[in-house]
Amino acid sequence: MSSSMHAVSQRSFGGPEVLALVESDRPKPGPGEVLVRVHAAGVNPADWKIRSGNVRRFGEPPFTLGLDLSGVVEAVGAEVSRFRPGDAVFGNAFPPHGAYAQYAVTSERWLASVPQGLDHVHAAALPTVGLTAWQSLTRAVSLSAGQRVLIHGAAGGIGHLAVQIAKARGAYVIGTARAGKHAFLYDLGADEVIDYTQVDFSQAVRDVDVVLDPIADDYGPRSLTVLASGGSLVDVRGTGPDRSTVREQAAARGLRFVEFGFTPSGTDLESIGELAEAGALQVSVEKVLPLREASEAHRLSEGGRVKGKVVLTV
Repeated sequence: MSSSMHAVSQRSFGGPEVLALVESDRPKPGPGEVLVRVHAAGVNPADWKIRSGNVRRFGEPPFTLGLDLSGVVEAVGAEVSRFRPGDAVFGNAFPPHGAYAQYAVTSERWLASVPQGLDHVHAAALPTVGLTAWQSLTRAVSLSAGQRVLIHGAAGGIGHLAVQIAKARGAYVIGTARAGKHAFLYDLGADEVIDYTQVDFSQAVRDVDVVLDPIADDYGPRSLTVLASGGSLVDVRGTGPDRSTVREQAAARGLRFVEFGFTPSGTDLESIGELAEAGALQVSVEKVLPLREASEAHRLSEGGRVKGKVVLTV
């Protein structure tokens, strides 16, 4: 077995053009870790935020991006008990040794078996957005049957999964999206969809129990006005403007404001996988590109008009 592999690396922060396909050393799994032969890698907004330098939690380049992967276990480190070589798995990896590579090492605790009926492309589209939607609606708040939820950016990666998870929990789901994506959202189970380019949602919606917001900016203060007494605004954007004003306004109104970031969890991925196997959750993949076209994948994702996800095949 060769000790090298191809990976997409960057040597500096910048635009999509800094991404390059290079040859690098194949990583080795340590205790509790799994080496995955990557078949597909999901592309997330977090990827281009890290690439550009807006998010620097992983240090300085060079590094390999990619938070989401699906593939087959190649080897396991000591103390690994859940997986063995040949198992099909999906889950999270992180820079500096991310998923945009032929092989990636990650914790066994961050992986789950690929759901039956799901190919690697669609499995790779699930982890980050799926965990964000699932954990925000089941952990940050405990969404229950009969509650009303407003999901902004409902046709996006997080949004379209949140619509389905909320419906699976018996909620009444309202989404915001451009008119061209309304049919898509109704097919996923949305009860109402608002064209935010034509209608101010803050004037059209009332008495919502939960707002899920991946946009931030002025969406936070405007969303507070549509919440029912005791309602919750869950901000899942992760980066962007200071939220102190929104937090103060929420407190003054007796509302709950949560800045939420997902936690890697194979256990939660298993729950998401069960929904997928039952036909209650479908992940939309708008574009599939080969690994060498990672720059183009970032341009598409950064444009903000993707319905669902962009995925790289390896």
